[in-house]
Amino acid sequence: MNKTEPRTLPGFMELLPQEQILFNQIKDTIKENYEKFGFLPLDTPIIEDSKVLLAKAGGETEKQIYRFNKGDNDLSLRFDLTVPLAKYVAKNYGDLAFPFRRYQIGKVYRGERQQKGRFREFYQCDIDIIGDEELNIINDAELPNVIYNTFKSLGFAKFTICINNRKILNGLFESLELSDLASDILRVIDKIEKIGKENVIKELEGLNVSLEKITKIMSFIEIDGSTDNKLQALQDLKISNENFEKGLEELKEVVKYMRLFGVPDTNFKVDLTIARGLDYYTGTVYETFLDEYKSLGSICSGGRYENLAEYYTDKKLPGVGISIGLTRLFYQLNEINLIKAEKKSISDILIISMTDNFEYIAKVANKFREDGKKVQIYYENKKVKAKFKYADKLEIPYTVVIGDDEVASGTYTIKNMETGEQETVSV
Repeated sequence: MNKTEPRTLPGFMELLPQEQILFNQIKDTIKENYEKFGFLPLDTPIIEDSKVLLAKAGGETEKQIYRFNKGDNDLSLRFDLTVPLAKYVAKNYGDLAFPFRRYQIGKVYRGERQQKGRFREFYQCDIDIIGDEELNIINDAELPNVIYNTFKSLGFAKFTICINNRKILNGLFESLELSDLASDILRVIDKIEKIGKENVIKELEGLNVSLEKITKIMSFIEIDGSTDNKLQALQDLKISNENFEKGLEELKEVVKYMRLFGVPDTNFKVDLTIARGLDYYTGTVYETFLDEYKSLGSICSGGRYENLAEYYTDKKLPGVGISIGLTRLFYQLNEINLIKAEKKSISDILIISMTDNFEYIAKVANKFREDGKKVQIYYENKKVKAKFKYADKLEIPYTVVIGDDEVASGTYTIKNMETGEQETVSV
């Protein structure tokens, strides 16, 4: 019989057990932190009706979607967790309590161009707070607190949550009579870290922006100093524009409440170059970077949007959310050896049987499990040396040996595999 080569498609991550253990630990830590802040779990289908899923999609996003027909059904794999959330909230509006706080950790699918570190199937870890008609700005300040606690729990100390407000940027362009070019200019500004100031100026000239206006734009995004210095500098610009003034007021409020929530100034800053989600975010925006590994790019991002479900309902549902691309983050941290998959097993104890009395072995295993221990029983008919070698290879910390003597005396012999110490203990 011809054998089929066992292979995994490009862009799909498959891990060895010890790597998967580490991946799950990181995923569980994120989940625990989300739940600490009262976010409710949600799990939407991976496959959706294409008409529902693509209500807003277009351009590059639509090209990347996995779409197929099954019978008469036009179906697509979800490409993010936000569109399914919008559908869910619109569909279940009458049964939800607002503000609706949800988290979802799940796989999404995009037909990305194949390159190192980019995946076609990947986990996203999202939280969103959805309001009914309105949503207090304090919510925008709470999400950085969630980011701060999550990455501290993951063992990171040096990271920076960069914040900005889209209204400030839009107000600036309105004051310069460049609103029609705002999206194009923001896309150029967003590349300043990658291409540098001189190339940004050249690209802005290519958009037919006058030198005088380019100078004002560059002066704006180069405002420097502490968070308070930047806020004061924005105030001192005295830009008489409703959008600008509203955005600045919101940014001040977010900073104020972030501090009250206990987010240290060393872990956040105002960054006026952030212009993410050009066609989506309407207020606060976030990008999070590891200070010593900025080349990784943003490890957690998000922002405020005006109307989550406008393509499904007439109800105004403003919201604010963040997302961690877990698969890509795990891959990148692994590549630079910032995390290490060391745990080879999840078992606390391996029970090694030297008797035919399975009833007694099961009794001992169940007693350990009732006490919260993870227990594996070695069933194979091998030599004792091979059984201990198995425990050693998986680095299981304890072995429990049960023979006829232990059965007769109602005991078991437990061995610490690291120190070699062992003792016989009553069940």
